[in-house]
Amino acid sequence: MKTILVDAFGTFVLENIGIFSDMHKLLDEYPNRKIVLTNANDEQMVTFGLTDLPYEVFTLKHDPDKDNPKYFETMLAKFNLLANDVLYFEHSLEAVKSAESIGIKSYFYDAEKKDMKALKQFLDSNV
Repeated sequence: MKTILVDAFGTFVLENIGIFSDMHKLLDEYPNRKIVLTNANDEQMVTFGLTDLPYEVFTLKHDPDKDNPKYFETMLAKFNLLANDVLYFEHSLEAVKSAESIGIKSYFYDAEKKDMKALKQFLDSNV
């Protein structure tokens, strides 16, 4: 069963709102393990509301950021996963390209549109 990698701030956690409830409900439909990925350092974890999420959280505190493939290589190693064990969605095109460059099936999530139907289709097609 594939692990679902979820972008944190701007996707799963929205500024001045907190957890995006529609996305949380959608993700909870899947029994798959979920890991929230962020670049946040300790201060940003608090500022952005990332300290009390319903899923595991992974950060490298900007060393490097998600636009660097090493971020994903380090994350996979930490959780003892292979690129084909996971799928990822993210609002940063650079991070999506970075993940794809090491073989992670990824989806660019348009944070402006918040298209849950398209996200569900991506998840259904790849889990």
